[in-house]
Amino acid sequence: MTQKEAAEKGIITEEMKKVAEAEGISVEFIKEYIQKGEIVIPKNKKHNIKKLCGIGKGLSTKVNANIGSSPVHMNLKEEIEKLKVAEKYGADTVMDLSIGSILNEVRREVLKLAEVPVGTVPIYQVGYELSKKKRQISDMTINDILDVIRTQAEEGVDFMTVHCGVTQYTLERMEKEKRILNVVSRGGSMLVVWMKKNQKENPMYEYYDKILEIAKEYDITLSLGDGFRPGALVDASDRAQIQELILLGELAQKAYEFGVQVMIEGPGHIPLNEIEMNIKLEKSLCHNAPFYVLGPVVTDIAPGYDHITSAIGGALAAYFGADFLCYVTPSEHLKLPSLEDVKEGVIATKIAAHSADVAKGIKKALKQDLAMGLARRKLDWEKQIKLSIDPEKSRKYREKSETFNDIVCSMCGEYCAIKQIRDVLNDIS
Repeated sequence: MTQKEAAEKGIITEEMKKVAEAEGISVEFIKEYIQKGEIVIPKNKKHNIKKLCGIGKGLSTKVNANIGSSPVHMNLKEEIEKLKVAEKYGADTVMDLSIGSILNEVRREVLKLAEVPVGTVPIYQVGYELSKKKRQISDMTINDILDVIRTQAEEGVDFMTVHCGVTQYTLERMEKEKRILNVVSRGGSMLVVWMKKNQKENPMYEYYDKILEIAKEYDITLSLGDGFRPGALVDASDRAQIQELILLGELAQKAYEFGVQVMIEGPGHIPLNEIEMNIKLEKSLCHNAPFYVLGPVVTDIAPGYDHITSAIGGALAAYFGADFLCYVTPSEHLKLPSLEDVKEGVIATKIAAHSADVAKGIKKALKQDLAMGLARRKLDWEKQIKLSIDPEKSRKYREKSETFNDIVCSMCGEYCAIKQIRDVLNDIS
């Protein structure tokens, strides 16, 4: 029985209880919105997860960190270190997006060591398995796809991106649109190549029921991928993107009929003024399914700083109703992320998620900011450091502060506003 099937039968699972406790809300609320498809708990039946999370309506905004090898840089130890860094700085989930010859090894090790839910994009492994047999992506069959999905399901993958909305019809919309950047989704591009060379419908769409059967068996949450997400601001909110979103809504509804949990993936590059519209469209067209967005990146001119451009977009997206933010690192558009890039990407996205949660009135977020305000009132530097999102960096800066004493910092010294007002009001509470 899946979480959704349990909720539909009025059954409260242990996973629902744990999520409710972590969020500080009633388990009945969790059950109700899992039943409606507006909350998901990504957890494969075969995967033991130390830190479960719920994603969706009324919950704190969650953050995903992507890790994984590339064909030109393959280092298992480094990817495991990225996993540890992502978890240390607060990622709620990780996705292993590995490609290259160590892809299977990385995924299995990540699944063994991760304390949080793990996601994948199965078509990457499909491409690798084909290459081992000297076959091209255009030789792919539905059995190749289903075999990989089942293999990863058996290993314990909790959520999977499947690009079932990349169809002949959505492809035609894109071609008529004359985009600047046609397809920037790696999985989407693989399917477009297959469709063009075979002149047939996307097998992941045509045999969607088969995918749903496996997802139901293992209670895998399907993340319906946005193969036609815009990769440049000028392509945002075009016919291809919106047509795919309409189709993803239909596919989500079909998943509900199978008792399968579903998320919808959202656009990458979107100008600020179109973010609210995009969130409202997804919620309207996709039955309020949890919305999983990459960024969004709000300007194309900041390579090296795209963790900032995406945090700006992510904060707005989450405030308007996005439920799940996929981080973007400083190395986006330039290279494979380093350990430091992973850290900066997670922290920037956590700041965006937290800022939105404060604005939405999420009690846990409000309490965190209140605690920091009280620590600052007391000039309690140690408490401020402990409450900060990156205590190590806070401590490093504090230790470099040239101060007259332990009470003030080198910014204002004896003219510290907080100290002066505290002294004149005799307020040290």
